[in-house]
Amino acid sequence: MNPLTIWFVAPLTLALASAAGAQEHFSEKNPDQVYSPYPEQTFPNTVYFGDTHLHTSYSVDAGMAGNTVTPEGAYRFALGYEVESSTGLRAKLKRPLDFLVVADHAENLGLAPLIDKSAPVVLDNPQAKRYHDMVKAGNGYEAFLDWLSYQGRAEDPIKDPSMSRTAWNEIIAMAEKYNQPGSFTAIIGFEWTTNVDGNNLHRNVLFRGGKEAASQIVPFSQYDSRDPEDLWAWMSEYEKKTGDRALAIPHNGNLSNGMMFAATT
Repeated sequence: MNPLTIWFVAPLTLALASAAGAQEHFSEKNPDQVYSPYPEQTFPNTVYFGDTHLHTSYSVDAGMAGNTVTPEGAYRFALGYEVESSTGLRAKLKRPLDFLVVADHAENLGLAPLIDKSAPVVLDNPQAKRYHDMVKAGNGYEAFLDWLSYQGRAEDPIKDPSMSRTAWNEIIAMAEKYNQPGSFTAIIGFEWTTNVDGNNLHRNVLFRGGKEAASQIVPFSQYDSRDPEDLWAWMSEYEKKTGDRALAIPHNGNLSNGMMFAATT
């Protein structure tokens, strides 16, 4: 046996001997002692599976880039129903989810489906109608790139909150329709999307309550502010106004160059 083998074997033998001695010592001292007991079962400890960040066609970056699945389609998919994907393929989960947050981008929420329906609120807005005409002419991706050029400057190209209100009400309605207490939870939420100098500061905002509270607001967007502390102040005011609770979850903080978790602000 070489010296290295002896070096490894000796401590292992000593450790086993020590453990055996310890077990003998404690068993003699208190043979009824239970080691590593479970904590008191006074808290929720059931595991649930779901998604806190799902985009549908109501997000401009999804809808204008080819996503055709609506919030209703997303909830049906989460519940285990077969749905048609954006590519026309049929899709179905092997195991349904326990909860889902349709967290579409707050910025110009619902623009793509409103364009698809040629909604009056789109046709009456010069910039939205421009995007509408581009999409209908088969230049939807070019329209999306034009819209995207405004986002780096946090500029709203549409400037009509009634569009977001229309889409938000539809998202809330779908959550209410598919929420099944005790079986499946449809959590109302949205994504606040901002990039400061290219650094990702996105947050997914979830509401604990339902339609009565969530319908009192329109999602806070980067057009309102790019400062996360303003988002938190808005959430605080929401809680005071409605009595509901709100939660912001950092999204893709690895792309923030540390800004997502800055210690100074």
